[in-house]
Amino acid sequence: MQAATMDPVEEPPSMLWGLDPIFSAFARLYVRDILQMTESIQVPGIYFYNLHPIYKVDVLGTVVYKRERDDFFCYGVDDGTGVINCLCWKNDLMKEEADPDKSGGKLSDGAQGGFNPVAELKKLKQAQQSRCRLEIGELLRVRGPVKMSRQQREIMASTYYKVNDPVMAVQIAWMMEVPQLYRQCYDKPLQLQPNATSDSAVSSLCKATNIIKDFFKQRSVTRFRPYDVQDLLQPLISSQPQTASADQEPVAGPSACQQLRQLLKEALQILQDDGMVYRKVKSQDEVYYVTAQDKDLLIAVKDIIKEDSKREKYAEKGCHILHILSAVRQHYSLNVSKAALELVLKSLECNSDIVSTSDNHYTVF
Repeated sequence: MQAATMDPVEEPPSMLWGLDPIFSAFARLYVRDILQMTESIQVPGIYFYNLHPIYKVDVLGTVVYKRERDDFFCYGVDDGTGVINCLCWKNDLMKEEADPDKSGGKLSDGAQGGFNPVAELKKLKQAQQSRCRLEIGELLRVRGPVKMSRQQREIMASTYYKVNDPVMAVQIAWMMEVPQLYRQCYDKPLQLQPNATSDSAVSSLCKATNIIKDFFKQRSVTRFRPYDVQDLLQPLISSQPQTASADQEPVAGPSACQQLRQLLKEALQILQDDGMVYRKVKSQDEVYYVTAQDKDLLIAVKDIIKEDSKREKYAEKGCHILHILSAVRQHYSLNVSKAALELVLKSLECNSDIVSTSDNHYTVF
């Protein structure tokens, strides 16, 4: 394959790459994404996924082809999204296997009936060799940097071994963990160069959301309207520094009232995205409900899980969160978000009203 290169304008400076924790870790990417990553213009051999600099990866997959040479194994690893070539160098023990004169010679006769260090060492070598020599269809985990060889992208293994997984427990755990890493890390673009004005805006926004959260806790609010909390944010607007110098003419900008409304709007949007508040009905009368305090929503979710868990389809594992979300939107409110539902499920589970049977599945006791 021909390596795609990054646009120099979009590529972050190399001296800032170390600020990204993914750069120093083995990224658990899908093979498809490893093959499609764009290569750095500044430093060949460094690749970018969503602006994250990556040069070493961690892959788990099935061996679909193999070649063996005197110094290395070459395995084709398929993780279900694509196949990548993995170059796995033989260590000294693997090389000595073909030369019995170097592997230990005869067993010591002085250790008859007792501990024989030579025999135990030989068993250890055989166990290590069996973990490194794989056949087609076996499961391989490999870590190492991504390299280009003969116009093809491959993994130069620094660590590799056969994974014994008779009941597929390792593969299931891997398939559940990798999507979480994508959502929490890889799919979030990295921003390495925030400016001073954006820092100030983010700081005010964080303070605004915290003020509203404190208002919920102190008053035990179940529902509110924007004007109920608007005055609480007024000090954040009046305390903002003036950036214009004395010899400059004042520049027309948004009034204090407009800034306050905008700040309130953004703070409420963040709270909605986090699931802490939601609007049961979207109308001109903006009424927000506090998720944790909405007893009707908690009862509705509990009843849905209780009734649907009786059905044969959900009797064993319970109801999946997406099924619960669909039922809540159908019977209670179309505007309940997944984040809000997750808070409700967490609250019900803490109160022992429901129990999670597996990842994202819930049932009643």
